[in-house]
Amino acid sequence: MTDLPALDPPLDAPLDAPLDAEERRVLGSLLEKQVTVPASYPLTLNALRAACNQTSSREPVTDYDEQTVEQVGRRLKDRGLVRIVWSDSGRRTLKYHQTLGEVLRLGDDERALLTVLLLRGPQAPGELRTRSDRLHVFADRTAVEVTLRAMAARGLVRELPRRGGDRDARWVHLLGDAPGEATAPETAPVLDVLAGGAAARDERVRASYDAVAPAYADSLLTELDGLPFETWLLDRVAAHAGGGAVVEVGCGPGHVTAYLADAGADATGIDLSPGMVAEARRRFPAGSYEVGDLRRLMRPTSAPGWSAVLAWYSLIHLAPAELPDAVAALARPLLPGGWLVLALHAGLPAAHHDTWFDVPVDLDFAQHDRERVVAAVEAAGLVDVEWYLRGRLGARGEVSDRLYVVGHRA
Repeated sequence: MTDLPALDPPLDAPLDAPLDAEERRVLGSLLEKQVTVPASYPLTLNALRAACNQTSSREPVTDYDEQTVEQVGRRLKDRGLVRIVWSDSGRRTLKYHQTLGEVLRLGDDERALLTVLLLRGPQAPGELRTRSDRLHVFADRTAVEVTLRAMAARGLVRELPRRGGDRDARWVHLLGDAPGEATAPETAPVLDVLAGGAAARDERVRASYDAVAPAYADSLLTELDGLPFETWLLDRVAAHAGGGAVVEVGCGPGHVTAYLADAGADATGIDLSPGMVAEARRRFPAGSYEVGDLRRLMRPTSAPGWSAVLAWYSLIHLAPAELPDAVAALARPLLPGGWLVLALHAGLPAAHHDTWFDVPVDLDFAQHDRERVVAAVEAAGLVDVEWYLRGRLGARGEVSDRLYVVGHRA
């Protein structure tokens, strides 16, 4: 995991007063052009107007006249955020230079992200990385998130609540209201997957999966076909186990457990749903499948511990508060050097289903973000934590990204 940099003390407010839309556009344009066209920076009034009204990399597109840009420039000069200077060569021409970076003590990475947020409004980390590449090169998406969280601690940006259908949470600057964003957005109702208590939730999960077991199994038996990343990861697990004992908790109809067995692992599947275990035994009669609870995982009878434990989309009905204890329970019976492998959906809000596979159910799906999952794995004492995020495959009808987290027992 990448360590967060040391943070400056949080600011009470980033500026003495919020920036209006015109001020944000002028400052964003100056910040951008200072890096992308340094030979012609500072900008003349005409060049600044053209930068503000540019039709690419701007949301929304504007049509400011010179008088508007000049008035905004003088307002910003009075606030100490713009310096107006004379050209040092050729005709005596006024030029505009931003000082926002100095006022806010911005590093190059922070400048790049703030520039794009000022010019294009709220965006997700992946969008920010792509759109800021001319201003600063981020090694990966994680590097963008590290910078955003450091900026959030300084009162410069904040993460917005994820909207239904969003793949990732978006971030917004705090220098003034962004287009189309309320200063205090309404919070969507929170789905309580523990309504009625954990025992009642477990019974709803068990009954729902029992009800859909045949249709669910028909749908998932060939799931791994055409999924090269997933089969690569499962092949790694089997190779690491080297014929040792591997368990898939929440095995469903047993196809992933069967894949591991075919790859050479001594694989066992357990599931909370007797209906799912019956389907697994029927479809893979050579395999070993038992009814069991992942939170009470025991050591194998054939070895002092598991070489690998997989929770393949089996934590999706647990509340976030239950995640640390569940992960700890899965890590506890691992052999030294054993692997814990978690697979989850990413980018989907918590949801309730009344029907599934055209069958009536009463089933809640929780949401677990990457940071919380990785933190739970590390808190369980696992090391060398890896995580992978795979985009949704629309051709397969997927509606979510996929998160995979791997931790090793020391």
